[in-house]
Amino acid sequence: MDCTPDVARELSDYFTFDAPGAKFMPAFRHRHWDGKIRLFKMKGHTIYKGLIPRIKEFAADRGYQCLDHVGGTRFGLRSVWPTVTDWLSTIDLPNGRTPRSYQIDALDTCLGLQRGIIQSPTGSGKSLIIHLLHQMFDQYPVLIVVPTINLVTQMCEDFKSYGLDTDRSVHLISGGREKVSPKNICISTWQSIFEQDDTYFNKFKMVIVDEVHLAKAKSLSGLMEKCTQVPLRFGFTGTLDDTLCHRLILEGLFGTIRKVATTDELVQSQHLAPLKVKLCVLEYPKAVCKSLRHATYPDEIEYLVTNPARDAFITQLVSHTKGNTLVLFQYVEKHGIQLVERIRQATAGRKEVHYIDGSIDAVERERIRQAVELGDNQILVASYGTTSLGVNITNLRTLVFASPSKSKYRVLQSIGRALRMSEGKSHATLVDIVDDLRIGKHVNFVFQHAQQRIEYYSTEKFPYTLHQYPLSQAVALKTGLEALGLTNPTPSDTQATI
Repeated sequence: MDCTPDVARELSDYFTFDAPGAKFMPAFRHRHWDGKIRLFKMKGHTIYKGLIPRIKEFAADRGYQCLDHVGGTRFGLRSVWPTVTDWLSTIDLPNGRTPRSYQIDALDTCLGLQRGIIQSPTGSGKSLIIHLLHQMFDQYPVLIVVPTINLVTQMCEDFKSYGLDTDRSVHLISGGREKVSPKNICISTWQSIFEQDDTYFNKFKMVIVDEVHLAKAKSLSGLMEKCTQVPLRFGFTGTLDDTLCHRLILEGLFGTIRKVATTDELVQSQHLAPLKVKLCVLEYPKAVCKSLRHATYPDEIEYLVTNPARDAFITQLVSHTKGNTLVLFQYVEKHGIQLVERIRQATAGRKEVHYIDGSIDAVERERIRQAVELGDNQILVASYGTTSLGVNITNLRTLVFASPSKSKYRVLQSIGRALRMSEGKSHATLVDIVDDLRIGKHVNFVFQHAQQRIEYYSTEKFPYTLHQYPLSQAVALKTGLEALGLTNPTPSDTQATI
């Protein structure tokens, strides 16, 4: 970018932001980094190409002249297919499948752009959009990047269900698999290929990144920076961070963000299942609350995830749910392993209980996913990291947050696991475990996180109810069912204020 030194400094300031959570990062705490993200590089005066519209806004606001010229030849997609409808008329999807109007809108948006981000809710059929997008231009080699190894396999299985001969046309990359293939479509985790050089990436004509909100991770942004000669790049996501910095990074790497549908719209049109949120507020003894009043966040979490009465409540609750249930936890050694054993003991002979954490390989994860998908009365206990994102199990009836979280991504992506429709499914239920360790004016960390989650539920128009339970071993066993409304609530059930 050509500009004077003064303008360059203005641009640098304009595109500099405080990194979220920087104060907790070792590099900042050790004074090796000032906690800033700078999108405009003073050395070489460079910035992501996707931020050119923002540069024009910057110039217009200050009365600076901005030459409307970007190097490179535009890749004319409209010359291949004028409209998506024209192309759809030439193909047949299996089982009489017809793309929904918002899916066609998403495709038409991509058809008119070289770059772009499609924001569409979890459960809205992003894999079908991605499939149709690469099939519209099947003469071009395509790289599809997903965040986890189980999504590599799942994406391929989805394509097969849409009628694609995946054995002939799709190459899967994860772990130690070969990175190069003559097949036209490569599906890979970003971790498997980010060390490849520019030559590897620039042989593709299109790069599609699923769950693109993770592109703020340094390795994934570095991957996209190597795609200097790839004319087409598109990102897909159901959830975006509210911070301007994050949105600008994504715009820079992929282009304009287009929202094609909302969760509420898809629920109203019966494409997604209605969600009922039940917040189970567990009240701890005053002596415990007092002892943890000055606890750090790690100490508070340690107490909660190792609390036997809390686990007894969760165990009794999930062991009597109807239909398939997904229980999500955060800590493997401290919580997940012990919790799944409790649930197995409590449900012996009545329910099939599955378990997934990061140590379970992709083949086994897919086997478990299919077992739950095709079965009934199943319980899957899984870590957030392996299962909250992208995993497709349409017939989940109940979702349980066994570990506290305030991450908007994690909460909304996890909810997406339960919103998918299936035969006979009228609604889904989310059980959100809220740990109330408040005393006096002190509000404990995870209770604050619950307040944040409620804001997400309100924004997404998910109705919620609150139920208070004094936490003791006897109460946990007695009232666990009431938390889901599976038995009549007792008079002691009261509304809580969060």
